[in-house]
Amino acid sequence: MNILNKPFDTQFNTAPFSKIKNEHFLPAFKKGIEDAKAEIKTITSNPDEPTFENTLEALDFAGEQLDRISSIFFNLNSAETNDEIQKIAQEVSPLLSEFSNDITLNADLFKRVKAVYDQKDELNLTKEQQTLLDKKYKSFSRNGANLSESKKQQLRDIDKQLSKLKLTFGENILAETNNYELHLTNEDDLSGLPEGAKEAAAQMAESKDKEGWIITLDYPSYIPFMTYADNRELRKKLAIAFGAKAFQNNKHDNQDNVLQIAKLRHERANLLSYKTHAHFVLEERMAKNPQTVETFLNDLLEKAKPAAESEFKDLEKFAKELDNIDQLQKWDGAYYSEKLKQKLFDLDDEKLKPYFKLESVISGVFTIAEKLYGLKFEEVSTIDKYHKDVLTYKVTNETGDLVSIFYADFFPRPGKRNGAWMTVYKPQFVKNGKNSRPHISIVCNFTKPTKTKPSLLTFNEVTTLFHEFGHALHGMLANTKYPSLSGTSVFWDFVELPSQVLENWCYEKEALELFATHYETGDLIPMELIEKIKASATFHEGMQTLRQLSFGLLDMSWHGDDPSNIKDVKNHELETFKNTRLYPDVAQNCMSTSFSHIFQGGYSAGYYSYKWAEVLDADAFEFFKESGIFSRDVADKFKNNILSQGGTDDPMTLYKQFRGKEPRPEALLKRAGLIEK
Repeated sequence: MNILNKPFDTQFNTAPFSKIKNEHFLPAFKKGIEDAKAEIKTITSNPDEPTFENTLEALDFAGEQLDRISSIFFNLNSAETNDEIQKIAQEVSPLLSEFSNDITLNADLFKRVKAVYDQKDELNLTKEQQTLLDKKYKSFSRNGANLSESKKQQLRDIDKQLSKLKLTFGENILAETNNYELHLTNEDDLSGLPEGAKEAAAQMAESKDKEGWIITLDYPSYIPFMTYADNRELRKKLAIAFGAKAFQNNKHDNQDNVLQIAKLRHERANLLSYKTHAHFVLEERMAKNPQTVETFLNDLLEKAKPAAESEFKDLEKFAKELDNIDQLQKWDGAYYSEKLKQKLFDLDDEKLKPYFKLESVISGVFTIAEKLYGLKFEEVSTIDKYHKDVLTYKVTNETGDLVSIFYADFFPRPGKRNGAWMTVYKPQFVKNGKNSRPHISIVCNFTKPTKTKPSLLTFNEVTTLFHEFGHALHGMLANTKYPSLSGTSVFWDFVELPSQVLENWCYEKEALELFATHYETGDLIPMELIEKIKASATFHEGMQTLRQLSFGLLDMSWHGDDPSNIKDVKNHELETFKNTRLYPDVAQNCMSTSFSHIFQGGYSAGYYSYKWAEVLDADAFEFFKESGIFSRDVADKFKNNILSQGGTDDPMTLYKQFRGKEPRPEALLKRAGLIEK
């Protein structure tokens, strides 16, 4: 029997990665779908009257093995893919899309769900059960259960097309990232680059049997070059290559995919009687509708734009004085910002990196989790993993009970997409009286150790690790009954609160003293560096805010209006960015064609969530600071009302239970230095 279609015979029930072969996946998916359909059939053919238990509860636990197969496969497709896995993904995605439609468009199943929904007021349900019932009922009505048969078929066709287009979109970006390299043979071209970055570039060349140095479009290679390389022409070359991903009229071009995805999403929304895709999406978000989002973004824009323009003028003036640059371009931004930051704060990432050895930062974030939530992390070498670089941990609480299994995958490699994310291999739930604990993973792309240095993180990478670990805590500390409401299964504009709030600890002396020690001498990070980190935290915050808002507004421009009149992706972007642009446009570049968050990931009509969650996180952290950043009392409130609750209640209700009141944007604006403290 296929290893993926039976319960895993492993310690902690973890995925047996080393025994799974690519050829297992397609048959396993087909069998998993078949088994899940049989479970649905058992529900619909039940002769008993529909009840919460025999219909809603049974439905939430149906397809458990299929969900595990999917999580293993699609996580590998992001973190450890190859041509074969990508080919399987193209075959499997339409099957899963079809199966999902088989459920939401199953008239007999909807009839039973509706029968329970119609009598919900008499059922004496718990809050979690009420939420599950509401969400399941809505998932049917929002996905076509009330449509005619011909329209249901239309919906199926759209969903199949979308699932394939999104996959192709991501594959094209990965191919473009992997296909590009800047091969340098003259050491002068590396002038300004830190030693660690030079060594990594030399190691990359060596791994490809080439002389000299290779810079790639992977962040740990790209970012240092753009920040430190003195050669302006080479920065330009690399920046244009980075911005031109999937926008080169070649076989990996995404322009048509962007237009098709946007149009199909709009068609789908119209089919379901929503004005736009954003109206459809936002009905299930804290924001509720596109008007709220646009008002929110534009209000912030009004406050951030004067600060951003003033910062940009200062940067232009600085570049002119330093190097006689007449017109600041995109490939100058990171370079001169870093130089100005060094001048203003005498703070250089290279001065900070020796204090942020990866292993020390991991140990630090674990210690913070222990102080706040009583968690203990023990590295376990017997847990099977999908790549030798992956670290595996057993997480327990103060009484020694298993809380979670935790995977951490930190370094870039071919077959792993750029960026950082948290994911789940098995959700938490309670079944037959047993609390089944989750398997959580974070995936990042940090600078690898070299022959002479360990992995030393930039401060930005430190905050990235804390961010993803905040998501991981949301998954690990989940304590709900139903898998579909567990962990990060929350409204999308609420999901970033646990991740973003944890970043705040990176700026606090009490927290930094736990882990920021020099990798060679063991000396604690000097107090003046901590002060400089805090002082520089709002450096160019106006420009950063403007950049985030521009992405949110671009997202809404694709999804908050009818996109069928958009004929040219680049022109549409130019129009959308005109209120937020600081740098001159680069004709060869396009943001949308590699905007994975909204065209491949789950952020369509949701990119504003980052800023929305920043309002929540600034307000929440203010509460921590009032009682001390390691206050167990406040941490318990955060754990009991937010981290453990998943999607069991309305997010604003959960937030108010934690905080005692609604969040105020003033906390964010103060922290960002956009209004007086």
